[in-house]
This record gives sequence, C-alpha cells and structure tokens, in this order.
Amino acid sequence: MMRHGSVSRRLTIGLALVGLVGTALLFLFVALEYGLTWSAFLDPDRAPSIWFEMREHVVIPVFVVIVPMTLAARWVIRRALAPLQTAAAQVDAAPGMARGFRIDPSGLPIEAVPFAHAVNGLLERLDRAAADQEGFAADVAHELRTPLTVMALEAERLDPAPAAAMKRDIAHMRRLIDQLMLLAQLDADVAARTPAAPVPLASLAGDVASRLAPLAITAGRAIAVEALGEPIVAGRREAIAAALRNLIENALRVTPEGGTVTIIVGPGVTLAVRDEGTGLSTEHLALLKHRHGRGDHASADGAGLGLAIVNRIMIAHGGTLDTLPDHRELQLLFPAAS
Repeated sequence: MMRHGSVSRRLTIGLALVGLVGTALLFLFVALEYGLTWSAFLDPDRAPSIWFEMREHVVIPVFVVIVPMTLAARWVIRRALAPLQTAAAQVDAAPGMARGFRIDPSGLPIEAVPFAHAVNGLLERLDRAAADQEGFAADVAHELRTPLTVMALEAERLDPAPAAAMKRDIAHMRRLIDQLMLLAQLDADVAARTPAAPVPLASLAGDVASRLAPLAITAGRAIAVEALGEPIVAGRREAIAAALRNLIENALRVTPEGGTVTIIVGPGVTLAVRDEGTGLSTEHLALLKHRHGRGDHASADGAGLGLAIVNRIMIAHGGTLDTLPDHRELQLLFPAAS
C-alpha cells in the first residue's frame, strides 16, 4: 500500500541526510589530509587527541551550521508550498454547484503549474459534459410537449371514463416535463451566474396554497398557512414554488381525509410543510432524495422524482431539504442572507 508522506518532511530529511553525508566526507578528507589511518584512531595514545581535534574542528562546526540550515530550509519549504495550500482551500470553498471554477496557477510554484493546468482541463471537460446533459434534457422535455398536446386532443374523442384517466396521466406527464425544463433552466442560470432575484417566502407560500386549494378541497383536505416571519431569499421564484408544491402534494396524499396540511413560514429563512401522516424519518428521506426512490404513500402514477427534484432545487439555492419526523414536517432550509 502506498504511503502518502509530507513533501516538506521528505525534503527536510533529505537535506539533513545530505548534511550528514557531507560531514562524513569532510571527516574523511581531514583524515586523509593529515595522513591519519584507521590504526591511528585505534591507537590508545593518539586516539584521544585525534578525536578531540575532529570533534572541535569538524563535528561541532558542521553541526552548528547544519541545524540552523535544516530549520531554515524547513521554513523555506513551507513557504514555497503555501500557495498549494491556498489553492486547495479555494477548491474546498467552491460551492457544489459552481460552474466555471478554475484554479489560478499564477501564484503556484512553477513545478505545480502543469498539475494545475491538468486539473483545470478536467474541470472544463466536466463543465462541457454537464452543459451537454442539461441541454439534452431540456431538448427532450421540449420535444415531448407536442405529442402530449396531440394525446390530449385525441383523449377528447374517447368515452368520458377512459378520457378522464388519460387526461390525468397527460396532466401528470406535462407537469413532470415542466419541472424537468425548470431544472434545466435553473442549471443554466447557475452556469451563467445569473443574479438571483429576491423571493419573499410568505408571499410565495400564499400563492402556492391558493393554487393548490381546489386540489385539496377535491381530496377532502384543507391547506393553511402559518407565517412566523417574513423571510426573503435570493433565488428563482418558480423553482422554489415548484419545490413547495411538491411537498404540499406529498403531504395531501399522506394526510387523512378531513385533515389539514399546514405551510409554516419561518422562523428564520425556512419553509416547512406539516402533514397529519406518520412522519418521514431521516433515513427514508435520504432514500427518497435519489431518483426513483418512492415513499409508502407515493402516487401510483408518479415517476419517483418528487423529492429528488425538491432536493435538486434546494442544492441549486445553497439550501437543504430536511425532515422533522416528530413534528411530521418537511423543511426547506435556505442559507441566511449575507
């Protein structure tokens, strides 16, 4: 197994070994210069004086020089490697959704510049691949709108019962396509570093609740909004509304008939949706954040993308999707305004 040692430590040890080898060679050179043989070092009469002279005029002076030079070399090495630590800190500080991030090689040691260029090349290829994937998803979603429209027109010719079921399926597919296009646009905004707009969460919660009120009434449920503050976040209003809509629709499915789904705004920069179901554990939420993860009460015609889409929207806004099982709440936690 390969061991990862410190470059600074290796160089310091190397310099110390060079100093020791130099001392040994100087010791040998002095011995040859004065015609000292190995037998002279073993002679009980001459050895003490020889060793004394060697210690006073060779070992001690070299040792006095080597120790400060080793410490100074260690300091110089650390200063030379400091730009690498700075670059690593910049990479670690880059947001997860940062597109176009590159390492600045101008402050790096010349030996590290090729490595920085190689990493930047890899980042550029990853950016292109992500952009191509996003463009492909957007194109596919756009192309699917036309056949869905044709299917909706054809459904009008069918008998009422099968036509109603088909219309529900078409409406679900159309909404899913709209969400995929919204995600593609959100990714494009992040890539282009489009300035985020202020979004009042209390106003947004009221709008989404109003739009979903007919759906709740039809299902025999109610929707309430509880404002504990008036937080404002920076982001894309349509995307945050789509995330909240997904949470409310999930809550309506798990809430028994006659129950109430409550949208809680605040405290802090938070949106929460409380239902009257059994609550969602942290482990279960982690599973549902992945595509095709499905809950016990997921809709039969769903694609298993609901909470995955919500999680993706929150990541794009620098926030998180969390759960409070004891309170039967799912929370959208946004970063505090700087």
